[in-house]
Amino acid sequence: MSPDRSQSAYAASAADLALRALDALRGVGGTAMIAEHVERSDDPKAALGAIRFVGADGFAPYLFGDAAFHPQDAMAVAQSFAVFPPPVSTPAPPPAGGAEPWLVAWRDWATAALLARFADGGDAQVGEVLAPKPGGAPVLAESEPGRAASDTGAPGAADTDWQRWSVRMGQLSPLAIPGLDGPVHTAARTDPAPRALAQGATRAVLRRDFPTAARIVRWLALLRSEGVHLPLDPVPLVEHLGLYGGGPRLALDVAIARRLLGLETV
Repeated sequence: MSPDRSQSAYAASAADLALRALDALRGVGGTAMIAEHVERSDDPKAALGAIRFVGADGFAPYLFGDAAFHPQDAMAVAQSFAVFPPPVSTPAPPPAGGAEPWLVAWRDWATAALLARFADGGDAQVGEVLAPKPGGAPVLAESEPGRAASDTGAPGAADTDWQRWSVRMGQLSPLAIPGLDGPVHTAARTDPAPRALAQGATRAVLRRDFPTAARIVRWLALLRSEGVHLPLDPVPLVEHLGLYGGGPRLALDVAIARRLLGLETV
């Protein structure tokens, strides 16, 4: 299989799994949703890769709905870690290490942590074995009024202004789900982070970058569910994003945000 075809196969499989998770969240479909995705796939390896790509969001039907986590689902998730094992040591956070390996490590940890919660009665050590918890969180630099952090000349500031920081948090949106907590969540709750998330989500909507907007809005929805004061009401943003297409992944992000906000309709 050529690299382009392989990448296309993984993307298509991830979209299919996201759609299955969305259907399960809506109460449609049978049991063992994740295992069924692998069993029915023409490319089981791509299907296992999709489990890691969708990550913690694949647990949304079990976190928000009445679906029961099936032992076959647990086996499929564990197999994805066996076929695509994470690095033995966790990568250093930026700027000491590369951003992408660190982001992947956080998303893998979220998946492993929820697997441990559902499959092993909440034994966190099981999750740590599959994917150790990384250190650090995206750093938000406070800028002077009327001036972006990237204009301050501070080392690394270009990576920590609210525009880039909010996008980075969006890349960690699978962590914006009940049952997880850590330094990334603490960073999201700590002023001025809620304002930066609101600015980032609004900016993404205005730029018509709806996938990024939906990922950032998930953090706002999680904070609202925790009682954190926000500078804007995320409900209109979520309703607005729900009007657009964009594929199953965007739809799943919006559906999770709606559930976090306690909205009845997915």
